[in-house]
Amino acid sequence: MVGKFERRKDTVQELTESAATHVGQIATIIAGAVRDVTREIGDWVSDGIEMREAAKKAREDEGEDEAVD
Repeated sequence: MVGKFERRKDTVQELTESAATHVGQIATIIAGAVRDVTREIGDWVSDGIEMREAAKKAREDEGEDEAVD
């Protein structure tokens, strides 16, 4: 026969293990979300840099066309 103390110990142990598992899963989800958000922000900044460089090159090309005329 299992005593009252051992039943409580088993319950606490199961709850602790369950909590650790769920906290681990939540941390994994959050880490993945942070990674994905960081990647999107980086891609967005890269797009902005590329557009700025393209606009600069277009202005330079436009200036060269005017110099030729």
